[in-house]
Amino acid sequence: MSSNPLYDQYLQFPLFMGMSRDDLSQIAGHTKFDFQKIGPRVLFIREGSPCTHLYFLLSGSVFVETHSDDGSYRLVEQLTAPLILQPEAIFGYRQRFTHYYRAATSLGLLRIDRQEIVRLTEQFLIFRINLLNLLSTQVQKLLHQPWRRRPDTLDDRIIQFVSQRCTHPAGPKTLYIHMVQLAEELGDSRLEISRALNRLQKDGLVTLHRGRIEIPQMELLIANR
Repeated sequence: MSSNPLYDQYLQFPLFMGMSRDDLSQIAGHTKFDFQKIGPRVLFIREGSPCTHLYFLLSGSVFVETHSDDGSYRLVEQLTAPLILQPEAIFGYRQRFTHYYRAATSLGLLRIDRQEIVRLTEQFLIFRINLLNLLSTQVQKLLHQPWRRRPDTLDDRIIQFVSQRCTHPAGPKTLYIHMVQLAEELGDSRLEISRALNRLQKDGLVTLHRGRIEIPQMELLIANR
C-alpha cells in the first residue's frame, strides 16, 4: 500500500483518518470508485439534484453557490481540495444537494456510491465512527448558533450574517445582495448598513460593488469581530 499514491490522498479526508494501511488497501481493492476529471467553469452539481454518491475533491478548487429560500440573495464561496461535498446529504430526510458546485479550476473528483458507503460503515468500525463524528460535529455547531451572543455593533452583525451562511469559515466569498435587502435581513436602515460596510471596506476587509460584496479572506473578516 505504501507504493499506492492514493494512500496519502485517502488520509487527507476525515472519513479515512485512523485507518491502517491494510484497511485502506482492502478498501482500494474492493470498493467501486468513480474517478472524474472536470474542466474549469463546468457546473457539475445543481442545487436540488439527488445525492446518490459521496463526492471527494482530490485536487483543484470549486465555487460553491448557495441561494436564500426566497432567491433575494446568494453567496458564492471558493473552496479548495481536499474537501468532501455535503456528506450530510447522502443520508437523512432530504437526500439532495443544497448548493451549486462549479469548477473554479481543473478538478480531480472521486465518487463513491451510497451503497458502497453503507458497506464501508458495516465493514470498518473506524469508518463508521469517523462518519458519525463528522455529521455530529455539523449538528452540534448548528444547534449552538441560536445560543451565541448577539453582536453589539452593526459591523459585527454583518460579519455574523455572512459567516453563518458559509460552508467553510475561510477563503474568498462573494455575497450578492442589495443594501436594502441586507438592511431588511438585519432589521436596520439602509443608511446604517452602508456606513458599516464602508467602515469594513476602509479596513480592507471587504470590497463593495453595486449589489455585490467581495470578501477576499473570510477568516480575516471573522477575526475582526
